Amino acid sequence: MTASLEVSGLAFAYPDGHQALFGVDFSVARGERVALLGPNGAGKTTLVLHLNGILTGGAGTVKVAGLPVDRRNMAEVRRRVGIVFQDPDDQLFMPTVREDVAFGPAAAGLKGPELEDRVQRALERVGMAEFRDRPPHHLSFGQRRRVAVATVLAMEPDILVLDEPSSNLDPASRRELADILRSLDVTVLMVTHDLPYALELCPRSLILSDGVIAADGPTGELLSDEELMRAHRLELPFGFDPRSVPAAPARP
Repeated sequence: MTASLEVSGLAFAYPDGHQALFGVDFSVARGERVALLGPNGAGKTTLVLHLNGILTGGAGTVKVAGLPVDRRNMAEVRRRVGIVFQDPDDQLFMPTVREDVAFGPAAAGLKGPELEDRVQRALERVGMAEFRDRPPHHLSFGQRRRVAVATVLAMEPDILVLDEPSSNLDPASRRELADILRSLDVTVLMVTHDLPYALELCPRSLILSDGVIAADGPTGELLSDEELMRAHRLELPFGFDPRSVPAAPARP
């Protein structure tokens, strides 16, 4: 399968000298759903911010659909990689849901019926079409998160990166979002501390620890390795046995 995302030898230090990444290597095939796991301070956010060029200047390379993430390709890379941040209020700032979802495509030059079709499709994909004229701040947290996903889907990305998508969701909203993510025909990289959610949605997981990939394999196998989990400060909810849960099916 063609790689959607290739990261090779990625190392990065912040201006204050803090080294966050020490040579990260992995690739994600088109259509894969992969969880990025790791303790706080492991470098997960730093890694994600390299995927569409928010952070640059380190060693190594990042390629999106074969395109190096550099200044020359930045516009195309940012179209192909959509990031959904943990707090939906970081992405929703317009008076209505429709205007929020239309913002990115309109800025890219879409207009008229083509823009309206793009907005409608994105809202339908997350089950929020009936709320298009509502102010985002009148929606529940779970609804706002779905609209935030729609703002990214409206750009028709190849890769969807989600930062803690299940955080602060009630059980019904958590399930609804899982159903949406399973239905999408895009590559998904999900950064999460919610290990059962990773097991439910992502057949494969990466463990990032101390700025390097410490493990890469089937999610159920990694979560069942007690020594590995302990070594990287990952803990399952009390009483949860990953071996009792069917593995997330890979996309055909």
